[in-house]
Amino acid sequence: MRAGTQFSVFLVDKPGVLVKITDAIAQARVNVTALTLMDSVEHGVLRFVCEDPERARTALRSLNIPMTETDVLMVELPNRPGAMADLCARFGAEHISIKYAYVTAGAPGGRTLGVFKVSDMKRALKVANHRPGKKRPDAMLRRPRALRA
Repeated sequence: MRAGTQFSVFLVDKPGVLVKITDAIAQARVNVTALTLMDSVEHGVLRFVCEDPERARTALRSLNIPMTETDVLMVELPNRPGAMADLCARFGAEHISIKYAYVTAGAPGGRTLGVFKVSDMKRALKVANHRPGKKRPDAMLRRPRALRA
């Protein structure tokens, strides 16, 4: 569990724009760890985290395209049913709002990376780093009844 830098790149809806960006990142030898692409009526938004934010930043700036950077929480999750639900329930119990999230596809039996934009990064890091099963005096970390199996 760690904080990381997410890049949000705003794309015009034209053929070749995405390849221009992904090629620039590849040419800079930046490994993308997780990404999501969404569209709206007028433009798309490519969000991604990578292993070398400084090189990615330099590559993206050279393209002179609109982008922003955001601090996000990156959490390694077991690749099993309910792993994300468990973490979301723990955030909910601590009144931490999840603005959005996306995950990588993990290998069977492997791990997956969850990327979370949260309302309180400091508290979210504390909750994500806490091992379930250990008692915390300041909060109950049980899943809500509706989410229990």
